[in-house]
Amino acid sequence: MSLLFRYSFLLLLTICTLQVNAQNFYKEKQSRDNIVSIGVGPSFIYMDNGGQYRTFNFEFNPSISASLTKRLTDRFDVKATGGMQWISSGGNPSQQVTDYWTANNSSFTANGTAYYFDLMPTVYLVPFGNHMNRSMFNFYFGLGLGVLHANTEQTKSFSEDEVPVREKVTTGYVPIRGGITYTIGAYSDIALEGTMLATFTDNIDGNVGFNKFGDHLLQAQIVYRRYLFSDFSR
Repeated sequence: MSLLFRYSFLLLLTICTLQVNAQNFYKEKQSRDNIVSIGVGPSFIYMDNGGQYRTFNFEFNPSISASLTKRLTDRFDVKATGGMQWISSGGNPSQQVTDYWTANNSSFTANGTAYYFDLMPTVYLVPFGNHMNRSMFNFYFGLGLGVLHANTEQTKSFSEDEVPVREKVTTGYVPIRGGITYTIGAYSDIALEGTMLATFTDNIDGNVGFNKFGDHLLQAQIVYRRYLFSDFSR
């Protein structure tokens, strides 16, 4: 009887194990088509009083982002991204430059934060139909459309006695974003991502027309990406 019990127990254990493995195999065949991402890294803003960019004499500040991505095909997805970037003026403008700013009633300094949200279609270099058969490395690139709100404190001189004036600007922008991903697990990636937020304004800093281009934000972030089921109840 004892021997029969042992064989019965082993048979039952084997059946249960095969059933669990079969269920897991079936479960992983269901593609995880939603990706949640969190990113953090350095950033800077290109603006008229931002500094001397050719000599890298400007300020770096932190930026953070969060996004939700929906995979559409084995190569394309659409991503919604929101985030925050700290911005500040910098550099050492010459007397000639500050005289020009004074004559045009332009701001010498602008410091604050920018909040942004955008939608972007993205294309992958290496297509994959299921999260379980994606390559160890992949590249992605996309551009879209977004809205940015900047809240800054500005001064019209470098005097420590001047009281900064708070200014707010809301503008549209075109996000240009690309990165390289590295697989760190069945459901997770780490990405190195670069982003440019090309805005439609030159007045985030209260200084218009001194540079040839508008005011644009640039970021380099380390991004953690997590794959989720299409059906969030699973």
